[in-house]
Amino acid sequence: MKKYLAIATLILTPLAFNASAAMHPQLEKTLVDVCKAGASNKMYQLRHTVKTNRINEKRIYPRLVCNGETFHQFALNQGADKTAKRIGKFMKGTVTIKDIAMTYGSDEILAVNY
Repeated sequence: MKKYLAIATLILTPLAFNASAAMHPQLEKTLVDVCKAGASNKMYQLRHTVKTNRINEKRIYPRLVCNGETFHQFALNQGADKTAKRIGKFMKGTVTIKDIAMTYGSDEILAVNY
């Protein structure tokens, strides 16, 4: 029995590690179109691309990477200020809270990131 288990393990091991992280060609083309529309700085073209491909802006914009940069940074580097302004509201930010009433003996800042 152990012999069969060992043989099965040797046969199935390459199949387990054969997972690829490749993107479906249609999905890649769609995301490239979004990047191109964002770089064009034309709001109509960006809205049309997003609407045509049924893209959820809240989910895609913070996660989309164009040429190794976040979509927001990519738009800024391309000079697409209108696009960057529209995308900016979907980007995650950081919040810092400094409690003035409480003192811990020194000016200790309490920072909260979400």
